[in-house]
Amino acid sequence: MALRLLLVDDHALLRQGLAELLGAVSEFDVLGTAASVEQGLQLVQDNPPDIVLLDWHLPGIDGSAGLMRCKEKLPDSLVIILTASEDQADLRQALAAGADGYVLKHAEPEQLVAQLRGCHKGSITLDPRMLESMDKPVTPEPAVELPVELTEREQQTLLLIADGLSNKLIARELGISDGTVKIHVKHLLTKLNLHSRLELAAWAHRGGFLQAMQASLRRSE
Repeated sequence: MALRLLLVDDHALLRQGLAELLGAVSEFDVLGTAASVEQGLQLVQDNPPDIVLLDWHLPGIDGSAGLMRCKEKLPDSLVIILTASEDQADLRQALAAGADGYVLKHAEPEQLVAQLRGCHKGSITLDPRMLESMDKPVTPEPAVELPVELTEREQQTLLLIADGLSNKLIARELGISDGTVKIHVKHLLTKLNLHSRLELAAWAHRGGFLQAMQASLRRSE
């Protein structure tokens, strides 16, 4: 079954270009395009999409508010931010609001298609340039200890999430079931007070926490 897409962007040429690009891919079905969140929600009220591609900077509405509106009305849809902004503040706000992905508008078409496929399969959908910038600590000194106590399995799971692996691939890597991975992810979200896998990945990449977990796991070997 084709993945159903809704495209929301206030630039008509971009909407049309994306619709033509993604509509030419056999596994995608573009349900419609819209210049605003409310217009988009009306288009799909009787046929919810699998994925919403949402512009972060829409006229008349804050990016976080638009994202949360989509999440409220389309709880079973994935929402990927498609934006020209490489601002870390925008990225953090999108993650906190529950974005399932953050893709830059100047990404290569093949990259965008691959990211949409990956997001639907549970992989982290984040532009490599944004991921690279998150590797730089946001404080002068990297963290040397985790701020909360995570079990060894939770740390292993979080490291693999940060590498972009889906639940299925994490289960294969750790030799456990998909259901067990989901339990670890749920515990991580609760302990770290986060809202999504993407936010977990961002948290792990900032402040030296990746190094802290890797060191902790080495000590336990």
